[in-house]
Formats: sequence, structure tokens, C-alpha cells
Amino acid sequence: MTAGETRARWSSKHQFLLACVGYAVGLGNIWRFPYLCFKSGGGAFLIPYLTMLIVCGIPLLYLEMAIGQYTRYGPVQAFNILCPLMKGVGVATVVISFILCTYYNVVITWALYYLFNSFRATLPWYSCNETWSSSNCLETINSSFNSTESVVSTTQDFFDRMVLAKTSGIEDMGFMQWKLFGCFVLAWVLVYACIFKGIKSAGKVVYATATFPYVVLIVLLVASVTLPGSTNGILYFLKPVWGELLNAEVWVNAAAQNFNSIGISFGSLVAFASYNPRNNNLLKDTLFISTINSFTSILAGLVIFSAMGHMSYILGKPIQQVATQGPELVFIVYPQIFANLPAAPVWAVLFFFMLICLGIDSQFAMVEVVNTTIMDSRYCRLLLKVFRRKEFISLGVCIIAFLLGIPHLMQGGIYVFTLLDQYTAIVSLMFLAFFEVVAVCWLYGGWNVAANVREMTGQAPSKFFTVCWVFVCPVLIGVILVFSIIQYKPAKYGKMHFPDWANVIGWFIALASMMCIPICAITTLCALKGSFIERLKKSIQPRTDLIHWNDSPGIELKFSTKDNTGHLLDNKDSDIIGI
Repeated sequence: MTAGETRARWSSKHQFLLACVGYAVGLGNIWRFPYLCFKSGGGAFLIPYLTMLIVCGIPLLYLEMAIGQYTRYGPVQAFNILCPLMKGVGVATVVISFILCTYYNVVITWALYYLFNSFRATLPWYSCNETWSSSNCLETINSSFNSTESVVSTTQDFFDRMVLAKTSGIEDMGFMQWKLFGCFVLAWVLVYACIFKGIKSAGKVVYATATFPYVVLIVLLVASVTLPGSTNGILYFLKPVWGELLNAEVWVNAAAQNFNSIGISFGSLVAFASYNPRNNNLLKDTLFISTINSFTSILAGLVIFSAMGHMSYILGKPIQQVATQGPELVFIVYPQIFANLPAAPVWAVLFFFMLICLGIDSQFAMVEVVNTTIMDSRYCRLLLKVFRRKEFISLGVCIIAFLLGIPHLMQGGIYVFTLLDQYTAIVSLMFLAFFEVVAVCWLYGGWNVAANVREMTGQAPSKFFTVCWVFVCPVLIGVILVFSIIQYKPAKYGKMHFPDWANVIGWFIALASMMCIPICAITTLCALKGSFIERLKKSIQPRTDLIHWNDSPGIELKFSTKDNTGHLLDNKDSDIIGI
């Protein structure tokens, strides 16, 4: 983007905030936080969770939005400006977001399938007398079963045998699920409709998609607490197990949950903030987004454990055997609430429409990262000459992601989904997060970020944020990365372990994003002139010449980085080639 070019802007502050809330508040709040809370000490988990939110989650959210708003670029060019040596971190965030969006839309596909099946007088997943029902299917407590271990609920039977029609393992992919294929096409059409004009169209959509889920969650909470057994579920969720606070894994889980839930290292927050005006108040935005995100997680926990308590009562199983995480939680446990409510189909329609809203917000945010990166690149003009309109670039991204997502629609698709999710959203993310904080907080400098914020808004962030950026966040992310490596376990689905060749494929998928960092570092060093030490010094100097604020003609922002003699570095003579 040159000085004469005009960058798109959010039509209003509300659109930006709702887009960020919609992105941060996703399906992870619904299916991951409640399970982690149950697994990590119940109500006691809120102590490490809120602690990590304050010292890690909020500072990193502030950091990503600051570099996006300051550079006015997506993640690739933003990192290329701050620390050219680490521009691969920006590339990696785009790659991981693209991989994630190829399979994340499958969840929206399942929600659409459930939504269409909800427009019936009797919901199909409440009967064991269907052609797809298994012999272990159980509608109500039945004393004829000698062991409750083999019992499955009607909702689980429907998801496993009708929706997924899953095979015995990833070795057998089975046939294409054409009923899901049609929903998958519709899901991508919805995503494209949200982002085909960039933030202009996305900003309008979020008014509905980011607010409607709260109406449904609150109504579901009121309705679910009246069901038999729900109180036991809520007490199980909130009852603190104080001994768990001495477990290091609980604190690591709390930090990781904040990190994953807010959406750090996916590039979306950087891209969204790049469309803000220069003097936007970042601190207020950060506190608002993080507060709403945490509130939603706790609200979802109350709803889901009231449902688990009721499901435990119906099946005659302890809550420990009912508690789960991932897609099974929202498609098996939640629907159990509707069975004993009046007008069950109406509740089902509202719930699955809510899931679609939650998924769409996160999905188009990830796709928008890719679109923003393309628009920011120097090759964009060539693409625009070929495609004529920017809308066609968005269409091309959606079509490619659609084609890569087709394997998830087969009978063995749930295994591919699980494999990608474990290696992309867990293994790759922690690695990228560590190098992101190293690049921005250490190589560029957290003190420089503070100076940039003061330059934009007229007020520097508190010393607390600078300390977190320079010391606390890098150490915490480093600890999480180490624990992730130590605790690494091969991927599995339920109790089924994947074969070795599948885990090898998983590692290749993880490396697809991680390898961007060393590859881009090498290409950056090769593009420079001089000795290796001279190239290395140039590669970690910020590129002020690439920043131009079109809302402040003639003003070019300056970095406060200094060399060893105390002179400001402006890098005007740098010959680093930008992406």
C-alpha cells in the first residue's frame, strides 16, 4: 500500500468490536472451556483461568491489535515491517488460518444438517426405532441393560450413524456423504456472502451473527436448569477441587485456553485492527473483547453442565462418563436438553442457528486473513488484472478451501477432521505463538510497541503491559510450548488411536505452517547485501519506509528503535524485499 492508496475502513466502531467478538467467541467457548473446567478442578479452574487472562490473554490481544492498527497491514506485511527476519511468522499465521478454515466449515455443515432436520414435528434424534438406530440405543432408563457402559443416547446414535455414518477408522474412508456435501456447499456460500466485499459486507453481518447467540444461550440456561438432574451438573461444574491448583498442567491448560479462545496467532486480529483509524482507543477495545469472551465461556459452561447433569440422569451414568469435548459435545449433549422442553423443534432451530452464527463469525475472520494478505501483497495488482474485481479473489480463496475440505464429508471424514484439528490447532499454534512473541516482544521490542501506541493515541499503555510483553508473555508461552512437547501424544479419536502413517501426515500438516518461519528467514537474509552479521543486523531492523497513513497525508510514522550508538534507525537504505 503506497501513500496515495486508500485502505478500507470499518463503517463504525461497533462493527469492528462485533467482528472481533464474533471471531473470539466461537465454538471453542462452547465445547472446550466447559470440559477443561470439569477436568481441571471445577470452580477452582477459574482462578488460573482469570490469572492467565490478565497476565497473558489481555496483553497479547492488545499487542496484536496494536501492530495491526499501527502498520495498517495484515500479518505478513506487519511482521515484515516490524522484524523482516521474522516475516515468516506472519506467513505462518496465514497458512494456519487457511488450513483451519478448510475443516472448520465442516462444523457449520453439521449444524446446517441438524437445522434442516429440526423443521419436523418430531425430532429424528429422539427415537431408537429408526433404520439407522443401533442395538445399544436407549431412549429412557431401561433396567434390561446389565451394563450402562454399552448404552448410547439417541442423540449420540443419530450423530454417529446418521450424520457421520462413520467407518471403523481412518484406514477406511468409505463413501461420500452427499447429504452433507449439499450443506457444505451452502456453508461456503454463506461465508462468501459475508466477506465478498471485505469488511464492508462482514461489518453488516456481525450485527446479527455476533449478538443472536447470547439470546439463545441465556434462554437455554433458564430452560435447562428446570430439567431433572441439571442441578447436579451445575454443582459438578462449579465445585472447586482446590488440590488441582498445585497441578502445573492446570495452569498450562488455563493459559492455552485463553490463547486459543481469544484467537492469538491466527492473524485475524491483526487484519481486523489494520482497518481501524489511527487514533482508535485500543485499550478499551481489548478490555471489552476479552471480558465478553470470558463471560461467554462461563455462561456456556453453566448451560452445558446443566445438560450433562440431565443426560447423566437419563442414562443412569455418572457425569464423568458423560462429559466430553469437541463436536460431540454440541451435537450430542446439548440436543438432550430439548427432549423435555415444550416445542422441542423450535428450541432445536434456535440452537443450531446459534451454532451457525458462532461458526460463521470465526470462519469468515480466518478467510479474511487470507484475503487481506493477498490484497496487501505486491502481487495483488497482477491478480486484479487477471480477476478484474476483488470479489473474484475472495471467491478463488473460498473455492480452493472448499475443494480441500471435501475429504471431511466422507464416512471417514471425522477422523480426518480430528487429525487436522489436533496437529493444527494444538501442535502448530503453540509453536507459532512462541515465535510471534519473540519477534514482536524481544526482537522489535515491547517498549517500541508502547511507543507506537502513544504515537497513535496520545497515551502510552501502562507499565503493566510493557512488563507482560517483554517478560511475562514470552516466558509463559515458552513454558506452554515445552509442556506441549513433553505431553505430546499421537492423535486419537475417542479411544481409537490413529495408525503411525496418519500421525506422519499430521506432522506434515503441522510443518506446513511452522516451516514458513525458517524458510522466510533464509530468503530474507539471502536478499540482503553484506556479510552475514551485517545482513542479520539489517534483518531485525524495522522498515519504517513501508508505513504510510493515508488518513494523515504527508505523515510517515517513525519507530523508536536505536542502534548501539543511540542513533535512530529509519532503514531508508534497506534493500529487504517485502512480500
